[in-house]
Amino acid sequence: MLRKSLMAATCMLTFAASAVTSQAGEFGSADEAKAMLGKAVTAVKADKAKALAAFIAGTDGFKDRDLYPFCANVSDGIFTAHPKLVGKSLKELKDKEGKALGETMLSSAKEGEVSEVDYKWPRPGSDAPVQKVSFVTRIGDQVCAVGYYK
Repeated sequence: MLRKSLMAATCMLTFAASAVTSQAGEFGSADEAKAMLGKAVTAVKADKAKALAAFIAGTDGFKDRDLYPFCANVSDGIFTAHPKLVGKSLKELKDKEGKALGETMLSSAKEGEVSEVDYKWPRPGSDAPVQKVSFVTRIGDQVCAVGYYK
């Protein structure tokens, strides 16, 4: 009897732990976003055209749950890589509370440095804005970023 109770308790704990793990892993973390940005920087430096195409397609490890790199031209702020916004203006992008997040990203991006831009944006599949942070850097003529939800 005691053995059955221990087995049942172990099964329940295993189930609870897996539920917590899958819930915690549903969205990307700050560390994962920063690591993806580092990988994106390396890819852009190696072959910009190939890297931007991979970012758009979400291939070569550049799509992980809600994490993906996006880039824009420094000169005009037009998206060169994004799952949905290629050809549109980052410069004119505002968050759901009216904050000019695109201008902030463009002005804060510095070669060899990573800055953080906070803003409100809905999670995929939702309309309710929540806190999001994008790590932003400049690579030559590109401003690239990867954002995560807090």
